[in-house]
Amino acid sequence: MRRRQFLGSAVGAAAIAALSDKGASAASVVGSAGGGAIPRVLAPFLALPGVKGAQIDVDHADQPWRASYNADAALFCGSCFKTFVLAAYLQELEAGRQDEAEQLAIDDSNRALSGPVYEHVSGTIAARYVLEAMIAHSDNTATDAIMNRVGAERVRKFIADAGLKDVRIPDSTRKFFSYLTGSQPGVDLGWKALSEIVQNDKADTSKYRPALNDVSTMATPASQLVDYYKRALSGAFFKQPETLAEFRRISAMADGIVASVPAGTAAYGKGGSIDWNGFHCMAIGGQMMVRTVPVTFSFIVNWNDADGPQDKTVAAYVKSVSSVLTKVHDKITQAQS
Repeated sequence: MRRRQFLGSAVGAAAIAALSDKGASAASVVGSAGGGAIPRVLAPFLALPGVKGAQIDVDHADQPWRASYNADAALFCGSCFKTFVLAAYLQELEAGRQDEAEQLAIDDSNRALSGPVYEHVSGTIAARYVLEAMIAHSDNTATDAIMNRVGAERVRKFIADAGLKDVRIPDSTRKFFSYLTGSQPGVDLGWKALSEIVQNDKADTSKYRPALNDVSTMATPASQLVDYYKRALSGAFFKQPETLAEFRRISAMADGIVASVPAGTAAYGKGGSIDWNGFHCMAIGGQMMVRTVPVTFSFIVNWNDADGPQDKTVAAYVKSVSSVLTKVHDKITQAQS
């Protein structure tokens, strides 16, 4: 078991084996072609192996349209959940209960797996930069530092108040990984123990749990991620324009967004990925602004080794999402030229 494989990962093959695209509603496009709707726009994404969910809302002022497939299925979404942590923290900031200038401790007490920014850093760092590392680089140490500060229950309250009934998040990424490796719910094995587990090539994986579970997981339907971003980016969750501006600023830094939208397009969001014990996930949610038209989207795929090789499927996923969003972008710009 290679270290990097554990870091972004989570579900055993048995968990996803119970899922199937069978019975899922066929891809649909709601809206007239004359209004800009693109027939079969999701075709490149739907060609991927595994279980998929997707939705695109093109909110053209005159003729909005939507393309979707299996969009209400709650699938494993990895680090996409971190956008809810950001939003909850910014609400607390707005209420005066948090301060982006506050120095947050970064050390082995909150160091987590998959922390490319802070894995070898010890000291204190302003919360503003910890938030940026959480979104821009999906750093799990940064995520846990923020979650420890704002509280997982506060994030869950934000999710519940927003009506996102099928979104689920863990107490922390470290407790999540602890649970996956066999610990009881709520147990935090700590940095040293988890590091030793993932570096042990002879570890007994028979006790490992699937990430898509009813106790500690990261999951969302594509439809609810789209709904969330439409409201978040319009300011529905914030009282002050400065808070919305900060949400947009940090959300624009996500590396998955840069890889998904056409060059030069303003966009916001968060991606997630998993590679663990034969199970894989790629996911993204966000919004791009094409001239004056907001295009809000989510693409989630969960698959097993038996469905397709990890490296080729990841490359195909990135290419398919970029292809779909580029097609939508070009359709809008051509219509407005």
